[in-house]
Amino acid sequence: MKIFNMIYYILWGDLITIPLPGGSSLGLSLLILILIPSGLYFTIRTRFLPFRLFPEMLRVTVEKKTGSTKNSISGVQALIISTATRVGMGNLVGVVAAISAGGAGAVFWMWVIALLGSSTAFIEGTLAQLYKEKDPLYGGYRGGPAYYIHHFFIKDTGTRKHSVIATLFALSGLICWCGISQVIGNSVSSAFKNAFQIPPIYTTIILVLIAAVIVLRKNATVKVLDVIVPVMAACYFVITLFIIIKNAGQLPAVFQRIFAEAFGFRQAVAGGFGAIIMNGAKRGLFSNEAGSGSAPCAAAAADIDYPAKEGLLQALGVFIDTIVICSCSAMIMLLTPAELTSSMEGMDLLQRSMQYHMGEFGVIFIAVILWLFSFSTFIGILFYARSNVAYLFGDNWISQTLYKILALVMLFIGGLAAYTFVWDLGDIGIGLMTIFNMIALIPLAPKAIASLQDYEKRKRQNTQSK
Repeated sequence: MKIFNMIYYILWGDLITIPLPGGSSLGLSLLILILIPSGLYFTIRTRFLPFRLFPEMLRVTVEKKTGSTKNSISGVQALIISTATRVGMGNLVGVVAAISAGGAGAVFWMWVIALLGSSTAFIEGTLAQLYKEKDPLYGGYRGGPAYYIHHFFIKDTGTRKHSVIATLFALSGLICWCGISQVIGNSVSSAFKNAFQIPPIYTTIILVLIAAVIVLRKNATVKVLDVIVPVMAACYFVITLFIIIKNAGQLPAVFQRIFAEAFGFRQAVAGGFGAIIMNGAKRGLFSNEAGSGSAPCAAAAADIDYPAKEGLLQALGVFIDTIVICSCSAMIMLLTPAELTSSMEGMDLLQRSMQYHMGEFGVIFIAVILWLFSFSTFIGILFYARSNVAYLFGDNWISQTLYKILALVMLFIGGLAAYTFVWDLGDIGIGLMTIFNMIALIPLAPKAIASLQDYEKRKRQNTQSK
C-alpha cells in the first residue's frame, strides 16, 4: 500500500503548489502539467481543430466504409468501440465523484479538459492508424500506443525485441483494465441492489455469464457494441433533455454556479480552488481518456482510407463523451435541491437525483443505463486488451483467452465486494498509461499533423476539381 500510495501521489499529488490570495493555493499534479500544456500545443499545431473541423468530424461519421480487408472494422465502428469505453462509468459515477469532491466548478474544468483532449485524441488516433499492423488472430488490423511507441524507440520493426516503454504501457493498460473491471462489477451490483433490492451475488453472476458469452467468442464485440452504444447514449440524452426542459427556469442559476465555483470565487478563501481543478481534470481524463492511449487501441483496428479521418472521429468521441454525456449527468445532479443529496455520494447521489426528477422510474432507469454503460465499457476494454496482450505475449489464443478470464474474475470479485482503493487503482493505471503514451506521442505528433495537412490538401483539390 505504501508503494501504491507513493505512485498515486507522484501522478496526482501536488508536484507544484502556487500560492493564491486569501491563503489558498493551487496544486498542480504531474499529469495536469503534462496533459494541459500538450493539449494546448496540439490544439495550436492543428489550428484549433476541435472548433475549426467540427463539421468535418460530423461529415466523416456518415461516410460508408471504404476498406475491403476481411474482418476489419470501419472508422465509425472504431468510434463506437472507443465511445463504449468513454461513455461508461466515468460519465455516471465519475461525474458524481467530481462534483462531490470539487463542487459544481469541477464540471467547467471537465469541459476544458475535453476541448483540449479532442486535439490530443486526434493525434493519438491518427498515429494509431499510421502504425497499425495486420492482425493474424482476429483478422483486420491492430495497433495502438504500444506499437507506435515501439516504432519510435526501435526502428527495426521486424525484430521481436520489445521496447521497454511500450512494454510498460501495455502492462499498465492490462492492469488498469482489470481494476476497471472491478469498478464495473461493484457499480452495477450496487445500483441493482438500490433499484430492485437484488442481492449482489445474483446480479454479478448474471453480468459475468452474459459478458463471458460475448467476450469469449472471436468477433462478437463489435456486433454487440454497434447495437448497445447508440441506443444507450440516445436514451440517456433524451431523458436528460426532458429533465432540463422541465427545469429550464433553473438553468441560469446552475450555469452561474458552475462558472462561479470554477474560478474559485467562493472556494479560493476556503482553500478549495485546487480541489475543483484537480477533480474536474482527473474525472475528465478518466471519462474521455484523451492522452491515456486507450482509444487508439480501437482506432488502429479501423480500415479507413486516410489516417486523419480516424483521428477526426476519435476527436469527436471526446466531445460526445464529456461535452454531451458528462454534462447530462452533471445537469441531473445540479438541478436537484442540494438539501436532498447533502449526505449522499456515489451512485446513491445520482439515483436520488433521478428519483427527485422522475420518481421511482428514475431509480430504475439509472440502474439499467448504468448496466448498459458498464457492460459496454467491459466489452470495449477487452477489445483494447487484444493488441496489448499480443504485443507482450505474441499471437496466440492462450494468452488472449487467459486475460479475458482474468478480467471476468475481476468483474466477479468487484460485484461482491467494494474496495475503497479501486477508483485510485484506476487513476494510477490510467495515469501510468498517459505518462508512457505521452513520451512518444509528443515527438511523433508532427507525423499526425502532416497527415492532417495532407488530408485537408486532398480535400481542397477534390472540391476544386468538381
